[in-house]
Amino acid sequence: MLWTELERGYRNMWREMERMERSLEKTAPASGAVLPAADIWVAEDRATVVIELPGVDPEAVEISVTGRLLTLSGERKPDEIDEGAAHYHQERWTGKFSRSFKLPFTVDSEKVEAKFNRGVLKITLPRIEAEKPRKIAVTTH
Repeated sequence: MLWTELERGYRNMWREMERMERSLEKTAPASGAVLPAADIWVAEDRATVVIELPGVDPEAVEISVTGRLLTLSGERKPDEIDEGAAHYHQERWTGKFSRSFKLPFTVDSEKVEAKFNRGVLKITLPRIEAEKPRKIAVTTH
């Protein structure tokens, strides 16, 4: 008797989870829900930011640098689908995005470089000369 009740409860829970999943797929597509993944490396003289932007037109990406703040924005447009078709399953994000990163030093915005290759954006942000560490020679008297 106890096992039958547990089994019935388990089946009801499983059915409810499947119902909720189907409901979410219909009402909340992945569109715009995820920000592009980013990695940042820092060296003494520069920072390098690598951002995954598969399916994004490089012309649709804007990059701005103000002092220590890097801001990246853009849009990934949805794929065109056949007339009369609807999404059955969607995981790839679409829509506008914006990300800002505070860097550990002021950037020389005149020397920033951005390269886009196979859906990956690599931004090189040189440190402003006045903030670069410098070695001080020690002399003896």
